[in-house]
Amino acid sequence: MAKEKVAAKRPTVHDFDVIIEPVITEKTMSLMQEQNKVTVRVQGKANRADVKKAFEKVFGVKVTQVNIVNVPAKETTRGGRYKGTISGFKKAVVTVKEGQAIDLFKE
Repeated sequence: MAKEKVAAKRPTVHDFDVIIEPVITEKTMSLMQEQNKVTVRVQGKANRADVKKAFEKVFGVKVTQVNIVNVPAKETTRGGRYKGTISGFKKAVVTVKEGQAIDLFKE
């Protein structure tokens, strides 16, 4: 019984559309270093399966868990006089398999 090689499928345009941008804060950077979790902003229609498939195809890593959070929009004041809004978005916290890593800051 010979092991068959499974060719990795190439990422599609849809996979690149699901992941929008990384969320860079002190908390997300510590999660990345200590717990091997990556936090990214994702498309509004994306679900856990879409995010997992996109990460595995685009970055070539094994994803163990995906948590999705809808961040609500907020009202704010601009200079105390003018009101504005900060738009809401959907973000995903993706746990990568131990021993693997994603380099979001390639030069």
